[in-house]
Amino acid sequence: MTQATPPQGAYDLYDRYCHGQIDRRAFFDGLGRYAVGGLTVAGMAASLMPNYAKAQQVDPGDPSIATERYSFEAGGKTIEGLMAHPKRGDRFPAVLVVHENRGLNPYIEDVARRLAKSGYLALAPDALSPLGGYPGNDDDGRAMQRQRDRGEMLDEFATAARLLATHRKSTGKVGAVGFCFGGAVCNRLAIEVEELAASVPYYGGWPAVEDAEKVGCPLMIHLGGLDERVNAGWPPYEAALLSAGKEYSVHVYDGVNHGFHNDSTSRYAEEEAELSWRRTLAFFGTYLA
Repeated sequence: MTQATPPQGAYDLYDRYCHGQIDRRAFFDGLGRYAVGGLTVAGMAASLMPNYAKAQQVDPGDPSIATERYSFEAGGKTIEGLMAHPKRGDRFPAVLVVHENRGLNPYIEDVARRLAKSGYLALAPDALSPLGGYPGNDDDGRAMQRQRDRGEMLDEFATAARLLATHRKSTGKVGAVGFCFGGAVCNRLAIEVEELAASVPYYGGWPAVEDAEKVGCPLMIHLGGLDERVNAGWPPYEAALLSAGKEYSVHVYDGVNHGFHNDSTSRYAEEEAELSWRRTLAFFGTYLA
């Protein structure tokens, strides 16, 4: 065990902290239980907290892509975000990128650029726009996002998906990918946005089982094997999807935590994250072609 690899109990504690179940003081106090064998609270916290320098896989100035700040109106509010697409070409299949429960942080911006590098028109809106936008750190971002109405945020992402269907650089084929809160949004968008051709929820919460029959596009679901909180709701929702005859695939990655795709923290599992992303791109290649 090293400072860079806290015990599983510390990861579980961080998950509770990230999702508002405990406050910052309780998180640090809880880490004290694992400060043994050379591990320190400060070292574990530094490992668990995001370092966004690690998450930049595509340079913002990459000459093969174009990026711009994009805004649109939804529910009487102006929502801002990052749009990215290949520099060469006129029209591209489009993907909506839905952030976690802390606003449009650098990791999610990088995901949008990764999609652009792979040939997509990507839009990553910031649900914190009405409150001034992502504040530059995740703690404040989480606090801000809790101030927003969940239904309003869902409507804003649904508006963004529909805008992508008619955007001048879009082929009209639209998919969605989201993480944590964004995964839950992607599950809802598959029910509520008929323009959506494919949806990829990463470790997101589940709709009500009675809504499974309303799913209107194929799903590819990614789950961390250690993510008991999210995974507990999957069996009844899967049963509802099966009963309704819906098209879906699910990949459970053994031994990895919630947030395993996020390469800014030690929850990142490189092999599983890269495999899941290859699967995601192949899925979009099939359904957004």
